[in-house]
Amino acid sequence: MLLILLSYLGGALTIVSPCILPVLPFVFARTGQPFVRSGLPLLAGMALTFALVATLAAVGGGWVVQANQYGRWLALVLMAFFAITLLLPQLADRLTKPLVALGDKLSSKAAGGQGSGAGASFVLGVATGLLWAPCAGPVLGLVLTGAALNGASVGTTLLLLAYAAGAATSLALALLVGGQVFSAMKRSLGAGEWLRRGLGAAMLAGVAAIATGLDTGLLTQISTVATAGVEQKLIDTLAPRDKASNEDMPPEGGAMMRSAAAARSDEVAAGGTMMARSAMAGEAGPAMRAMRAATHGSDELPVEGQLPPLNGAVEWLNAKPLTAAQLKGKVVVIDFWTYSCINCLRSLPYTKAWADKYRAQGLVVIGVHAPEFAFERNVNNVRKAVKDLGITFPVAIDNDYAIWRAFGNQYWPAHYFIDAQGRIRHHHFGEGDYAQSEQVIQQLLEEAGGRNVTNTVVSTEDARGVQQQSDAGQVGSPETYLGYERAQNFASPEQQAANVARQYTAPAKPGLNQWGLAGNWLAQAEQITLNQAGGSIVYRFHARDLHLVLGPTRDGKPVRFRVTIDGAAPGASHGTDVKADGSGVIDSQRLYQLVRQSGEVADRTFSIEFLDPGVQAYAFTFG
Repeated sequence: MLLILLSYLGGALTIVSPCILPVLPFVFARTGQPFVRSGLPLLAGMALTFALVATLAAVGGGWVVQANQYGRWLALVLMAFFAITLLLPQLADRLTKPLVALGDKLSSKAAGGQGSGAGASFVLGVATGLLWAPCAGPVLGLVLTGAALNGASVGTTLLLLAYAAGAATSLALALLVGGQVFSAMKRSLGAGEWLRRGLGAAMLAGVAAIATGLDTGLLTQISTVATAGVEQKLIDTLAPRDKASNEDMPPEGGAMMRSAAAARSDEVAAGGTMMARSAMAGEAGPAMRAMRAATHGSDELPVEGQLPPLNGAVEWLNAKPLTAAQLKGKVVVIDFWTYSCINCLRSLPYTKAWADKYRAQGLVVIGVHAPEFAFERNVNNVRKAVKDLGITFPVAIDNDYAIWRAFGNQYWPAHYFIDAQGRIRHHHFGEGDYAQSEQVIQQLLEEAGGRNVTNTVVSTEDARGVQQQSDAGQVGSPETYLGYERAQNFASPEQQAANVARQYTAPAKPGLNQWGLAGNWLAQAEQITLNQAGGSIVYRFHARDLHLVLGPTRDGKPVRFRVTIDGAAPGASHGTDVKADGSGVIDSQRLYQLVRQSGEVADRTFSIEFLDPGVQAYAFTFG
């Protein structure tokens, strides 16, 4: 809301810029003329010109996003440049002088040579837009370039609309009141310029903080990704995204595990999305049970819709960009996933096996990587994960959620099954029911004319590490986010503080599914960051496996850690990312398996101490 308000005020302030003053007398001269023949064409011409300039800025911002880490530094340079233009109005005037001159010529022509008709007003609107856009450039550039650091989205659009609304408000007031406003604006010009300079100084300080890693959450607050800041609230409202796991679906007997019930209660309290998720996930149950008795008849699989265009991915891995038209004649499985999602990782052995087993018979598996956390937007991170996970099928990097929205998807993982005619015939959300999903593939291949399609199903008993299937009957702990925006069951004596570094004390005896911190931590919207070496995280859990999404320092330096279970080294219960003595190193941003209990699964107290500062921790998951 603060960013929207600042954008609105920034737009309102543009009308007091010196370079726009030459055209305002001609605008005021039309205040007594009919709105349809004068005011409306003027506003249309101005809006058209502004839209063109904003489009160019947005395209440039998109290119910055494509540049990844290099683009981040370029974006910071651009932000610094825009801040300097705010501090030094003379520089902005000099840079925009050619457009100002053109605007003056068009203004004079419209006012002196074209009369008072609609055409003249439209030309005057174009002139106003030409003058207004470059004058607004520094403030507008800050909005668009800041968004470009993490990609354009719904939030970016709202910021731009707020900016345009501010400018429109100023101009509408000018049209209504006329010359009196013009005189008042001249008198307020000095105050307006000082405000612009103050914004420029603040932005330069922000750029310096980001570049040196000293910021306390600016990028998180303006991030347009998954679970962060104002933007995420907007995305969750308009196009919610959520994980679906086997915990979210009733087991065969229809009884709900206590852990799933706890997770559902927590999710409803946090955002209200779990109820819709569980209802939709429940749709898969009857369909799967019907598939157990399927005879491969076409009437067993209704048509759910058409395969939408696969446009909008920022990059494709393992293949050139694919389109719905190119896939006609193929049976297609679309797998929505993200590489730090444990439910996605546990379903991955099946999608890889299907891709290999049925490739020669016409199956195409496409992974659509839609990020949850900010670091999952980094294409290099995704490329490394794809290689490390042994994924060879095409992967579309859907950083802007274009494909996600085209499907109307809401879950990680989600599988959509498309026949050779390009029709969606089945879907499944979350883990489980893999045999029935494979039967769907077999049926669609037979419908497409495939011969000798096997009726056997794959087994992934050899899967290891995080890709090994969970012991669902033993999972008594829900996914737990550590960032303040969705944190639950925090048990340290000190209250978790948003965007403020604070010294915390670990709870002496945490209850089941309670967690706490020890040491100096900074809590941000989607993660917590350790400021001093020696800090730790404690969690009382019930599950065979414990995972934690972690990242090294902001500049990529590894962080050493030590794990204990009930106060002792894990021994045989260590996870794949931990040695038996509990030691390990965080060297990349991903999900780490820290515990795999070797004996009886019981309530345990997990602790991880970090021997170096700077670690970033995001979420616990269990299996």
